[in-house]
Amino acid sequence: MRRSANRQRLNVWVVVFFVAAAVAALRADDWPEIAGKGRLGVWNETGILDKFPEGGLKILWRTPIRAGYSGPAVADGRVFVLDYIETQRPRGIERALALDEKTGKILWSQEWTADYRGISWPVGPRATPTVDGDRVYVVGADGKLFCLNVKTGEIIWKKDYVREYGADRLKWAFDWGFASSPLVDGDRLICLVGGQPDAKVVAFDKWTGKETWRALSSDTELGVAQPIIITGGGTRQLIIWYPGAVASLDPITGKVYWEQPYKVGGSMTVAIPVQHGSQLFFTTFYDGPLMLALDDKKPGATVLWKGKSDSEIQTDGLHAVVTTPTIIGDYIYGICSYGQLRCLRAKTGERIWETQAVTKERARWASGIIVRNGDRLFINNDRGELIIAKASPDGYHEISRTPLIKPTSPPQNRRELVNVNWMYPAYANKHIYARNDEEIIAASLAEDGR
Repeated sequence: MRRSANRQRLNVWVVVFFVAAAVAALRADDWPEIAGKGRLGVWNETGILDKFPEGGLKILWRTPIRAGYSGPAVADGRVFVLDYIETQRPRGIERALALDEKTGKILWSQEWTADYRGISWPVGPRATPTVDGDRVYVVGADGKLFCLNVKTGEIIWKKDYVREYGADRLKWAFDWGFASSPLVDGDRLICLVGGQPDAKVVAFDKWTGKETWRALSSDTELGVAQPIIITGGGTRQLIIWYPGAVASLDPITGKVYWEQPYKVGGSMTVAIPVQHGSQLFFTTFYDGPLMLALDDKKPGATVLWKGKSDSEIQTDGLHAVVTTPTIIGDYIYGICSYGQLRCLRAKTGERIWETQAVTKERARWASGIIVRNGDRLFINNDRGELIIAKASPDGYHEISRTPLIKPTSPPQNRRELVNVNWMYPAYANKHIYARNDEEIIAASLAEDGR
């Protein structure tokens, strides 16, 4: 009897173990922050379709929302997104919304007033929500930070970069608005604030909102970069890219490990830095690419190579606008200043090939968002199309293309389709979640069409 009881208990624990493992696997398929978990632009799910259906993607649901550049985040059965309702220009209401992942039903909304004075492209919030457990962290375009309960939308704590930290959004080219998504690291929430004194970047206690540390002078532009955590020289490093330099900090204390000068025009620190082994890659619209070589024994970096051109037209390397590149093997793939998908040699920056096929139109700021799934690239271009492609040193190989979502955002330059779609999508649970200024949609990418 005792042996039988022990065997039963063992069987129960085995079942519990595998259920827990299955639940963990499901959670790993979520997309809790900009560019996915770790901000890597990598989607690891399998069972994804090889080509798009001839009649287009199966749309699971469509939910009307208002304007904004903020991409969606998906976690634990909910989709989180920000939007903006203009009331009396240049003021309005920003909202955080939580939707049911399966139905698109709005579960809750939290709103606050916003002042868009001095902000160019005043369409709406820029920063993608960051989900961490039972909390979601959101930042509005005028610098209001909220920690919200994921189930109810209740405000747990909040900060105001302008009022509490003296961030001057009219002085240092803040015309883009605050666009950096908060980064969770342990018990810390790391944010680009632009505060005074020496509070360009601030770490808050993620539970209470209390300041943990601050670093870097705000006597220069803040930019719109996304902070990331890398490992180099055996050390975890917080990378803060601002117009003028790349800085590496200790994410626990805010201590500066190293800084590398890097000129960036127009505060356009848009593309997320990409680590590939001991290499760390950056690219910007006016001033082109920078490849750093990370020290393998201690925190440190040297310039491996840098683009020579500061022209948006006569470009020698990769002058990205919105697009975060991907590095596969020894090659970099990204979209340049006028929509050219380019392949560069990672070790030298030498251009291997380029094509206009992804964006079709050779136009200023023509862009797309690249996400890697296995050996394929999923690219949603700013014309509202979704593309499956393979990129290799021998050229661009398009597999499939389909309409995804209507482009609705004014690019403020002449474009063939008048408007564009520059928003990051989310890939979760075999679906893509995409938004424009009118709606957010969920479309199946599962090989079985479900």
